Amino acid sequence: MTDTKQVAKIEALATAVRVDSLNMVAAANSGHPGGSLSEADILAVLYGAVMTHDPKNPAMPDRDRFVLSKAHACPALYGVLAETGYFPVSELSTFRQIDSRLQGHAHIKTPGVEMSGGSLGQGLSFGIGTALAARLDGRPTRTYVLLGDGECDEGQVWEAAMSAPHHGLDNLVAIVDRNRIQNDRWTDEVMTLEPLADKWRAFGWEVAEVNGHSVPELLAAFDRAAGTKGRPTVIIAHTSKGKGVSFMEDNPAFHGMAPSPEQLKQAITELTSSRSHD
Repeated sequence: MTDTKQVAKIEALATAVRVDSLNMVAAANSGHPGGSLSEADILAVLYGAVMTHDPKNPAMPDRDRFVLSKAHACPALYGVLAETGYFPVSELSTFRQIDSRLQGHAHIKTPGVEMSGGSLGQGLSFGIGTALAARLDGRPTRTYVLLGDGECDEGQVWEAAMSAPHHGLDNLVAIVDRNRIQNDRWTDEVMTLEPLADKWRAFGWEVAEVNGHSVPELLAAFDRAAGTKGRPTVIIAHTSKGKGVSFMEDNPAFHGMAPSPEQLKQAITELTSSRSHD
């Protein structure tokens, strides 16, 4: 049975992450709002309910690991880390500034960030390494890797996808943010990905497809992954790029474009008013 209070708390966290993301990108006049908004619910579920982690002790040996492979969508990661206590929310205003701990691609100088990213296609390989290390160390930790769907054009993603089932890494979960847009166009204009779920199945993965903006569906998928033995799980999360903001949703222009002050005001109003009516 779905815990309505837990769902509401996670949804509120996702909204805060979206607002934080837009404020960061607008203040810097630089960054990637679209993919940050599409992944916000996934991050809120992971940090708000699924993962074992300690914001007061980011290096806790038995923590679960989260890897943001699409590291340019770091505003949402910084937002969820701040909102859950890894560093002050006020520090988000330093995003993309010189000497800030919050750079334009996720970096291990930031408390709670496990991998420095930037070059796409690397995160799943890194996640395999951390999952194998946990097995060798006899630790109960799990590794979660968030991939972009455009990133799945990378050959290294599929080399890693073949490797993880070979090693039986049931402590590894990949999540594909299937928002159907990469950079300045639709993914299918660049490289046809479908049938995406069948591709992962063919490589030996347990596959779940969910609405990536449904907290109950995400919780159920992560619970299913925790119960899957002998092979890794991939969750294909169907999302909308720019989720929650009318003029950003499914709009390739906002992959890497900051909103104007007027647009920011409208976006924050839409995000906060929709939460108040839920």
